[in-house]
Amino acid sequence: MTSGNSVRVVAAGDHFVLPSLIRRAVEHEVERAAVTELRLGWPLEPFGPVAEVQEASDAEDAMIEALAGAEVLVTQMGPVTEKVLAACPDLRLVVVCRGGPVNVNLDAAKNRDVRVCFAPGRNAAATAEFTVGLMLSALRRIPQAHTPLAGRGSWEGATYYTYERSGLELEDLPVGLVGYGAVGSRVARVLCAFGARVMVHDPYVHGEIHGLRVTSLDDLLRRSQVITLHARLTPETRGLIGARELGLLPSGAVVVNVARGPLLDEGALCDALESGHVSAAALDTYEREPLPAESRLLALADRVVLTPHLGGASRAVAEKAARIAAEEVGRWVRGEPLAHCLT
Repeated sequence: MTSGNSVRVVAAGDHFVLPSLIRRAVEHEVERAAVTELRLGWPLEPFGPVAEVQEASDAEDAMIEALAGAEVLVTQMGPVTEKVLAACPDLRLVVVCRGGPVNVNLDAAKNRDVRVCFAPGRNAAATAEFTVGLMLSALRRIPQAHTPLAGRGSWEGATYYTYERSGLELEDLPVGLVGYGAVGSRVARVLCAFGARVMVHDPYVHGEIHGLRVTSLDDLLRRSQVITLHARLTPETRGLIGARELGLLPSGAVVVNVARGPLLDEGALCDALESGHVSAAALDTYEREPLPAESRLLALADRVVLTPHLGGASRAVAEKAARIAAEEVGRWVRGEPLAHCLT
């Protein structure tokens, strides 16, 4: 913490993690006597064109103005770029209300001795629940039955009440999980409760798991009627599931991705959907976001369930993120070790 017994904090939220949520959490965590000024931020629009960081607002100038004299920034999407850091010499701590500080130039922050923290685990439960929801939607063709009835009053969705078009149930279904972290492990527990035959491939997890451990990804794919992706996006996992891997799946398999879009080769997936080798897919993340208007996925509405990156969006997630971030501010104010610091 800076010298003395006071700190100026800027709470720059967005339309999800509201500035007011951040403010209440920080006020609860830090004694008011230790805070000379807690500035309420503003709702920042995400995904602006800021080249040196990912998934950030493009409000660099507004951020610089708000941070004048502030030592601490708590934000969801605020851009913390070289430009912002250079213009804010008093800034000592940045806490991002996300699972990773993708809106922060970490090298620039480290060079300027700015600590950068994040909020891991805040959306694991929400994402796991959403994954299972999308899986059920794809297996039972729920959106395809809903749309004609709700949109036109048409009963044509009843054609799914035939043997040829009816879907699959989770009980006794072989489901393969690619990745077994905070989200994947929760999905596995839920699927086991449904009675699915859960299989897991994750070379980095060696403890007890829910389901059958499969050491080879190829073997997992050959044995899974459904696969759901939960791996981290790294240079090694980018394009992890491509044409070759999809070809290993049994005919009529279902693919679910609520992790990171680039784990999956969308072109190869569309080929597999068009050929019928993959019968359905449920996606919440994409190689390019927002999904381009020319995406081939949009012409496959009878076989896909598409949502706009909502897996981690719940009110509880926003509240957890604000609380985790505020706890880091409290540790910094009290001179305690930070729990989730990357610089």
